[in-house]
Amino acid sequence: MARKGLKDMTITRKGAGSYRLRRSRFGAVLGMIAAVALVLAGCSVDNSGDDSKPTIRLAYQSFPSGDLIVKNNGWLEEALPDYNIKWTKFDSGADINTAFVAKEVDFAAIGSSPVARGLSAPLNIPYQVAFVLDVAGDNEALVARNGTGIETVADLKGKRVATAFASTAHYSLLAALDQAGVNPKDVNLIDLQPQASLAAWQRGDVDAVYTWLPTLDELRQDGTTLIASRQLATAGKPTLDLGVVSSEFATANPEVVNTWRQVQARALTLIKDDPQAAADAVAAQLGTTPEDAANQLKQGTFLTVAELTSPTWLGTQGNPGNLSENLHSAAVFLAEQQQIPAAPPIETFREAIYTEGLPGVLEQQ
Repeated sequence: MARKGLKDMTITRKGAGSYRLRRSRFGAVLGMIAAVALVLAGCSVDNSGDDSKPTIRLAYQSFPSGDLIVKNNGWLEEALPDYNIKWTKFDSGADINTAFVAKEVDFAAIGSSPVARGLSAPLNIPYQVAFVLDVAGDNEALVARNGTGIETVADLKGKRVATAFASTAHYSLLAALDQAGVNPKDVNLIDLQPQASLAAWQRGDVDAVYTWLPTLDELRQDGTTLIASRQLATAGKPTLDLGVVSSEFATANPEVVNTWRQVQARALTLIKDDPQAAADAVAAQLGTTPEDAANQLKQGTFLTVAELTSPTWLGTQGNPGNLSENLHSAAVFLAEQQQIPAAPPIETFREAIYTEGLPGVLEQQ
């Protein structure tokens, strides 16, 4: 934990691509980590904070989820009055992994593919999955710009396709190309964050984009959806948005992890029981209308609290669920695509599922 922090800030940096870290590339990675650390340190003044309190540092992303509801409603601040709560906005999982390497965050909302990367060499990030925020459905998709002549994934050969490297969208794009029998080397893949890909789309610099909400809905206005993550999940390549916690933080502060999981479970319950209130909270965070936020929430799949602790997902204390198999499969696929050197053994992923106190702790929300 840090001693003091900023309530809300934004970091934008492109994600990492290949795992091949030659000396110059390694230096660049170290430089990127240093830059993230400097930015966070330089923006860490929080006039509303209390120097006598420790600070919990949370990384969030602007996709519709219970995490945004927790942030908007101040539930964590309410539940943990003895702590300063610092929320930092990131644009992709690759950025968040970099922040974890730099030991600048304690909790994060991050996609399953970046987590599979993070748990693999060369990153080997010591964090654990403590929550499933959502299962990707129609809220992540591959869209081709109208007028490009692209009608199927197979038509992407020789085309310019943007995605945020090392993200769930990047993973799904590779899975879609693999399913269509297209070699990624035959496609001009461009590393762009969602808003940058939208700008490139509007200039006509890219032919297709695989990304997530809310940018995705803007692309759909003059584009055609080729495939969505819901279809890829059905074909055996599911992606998820997860809540992770630093292993060091979890060991030192198990009661804080319990509280964090409880407010996240409360948000899932709100999405199910009071969708209007959920949409209002998400709309406030995304700067959109409640109607638009409600539509975005409907495109994802949100688990119930009971489903969270089933064998399919997190499992229970001492018995991690099949989420570990999902992450291992993702790592195997990334290795096959030469995105990481090799997939770690399944035991690495089983140990990375934080099941302490499950299911009982979630029933105390």
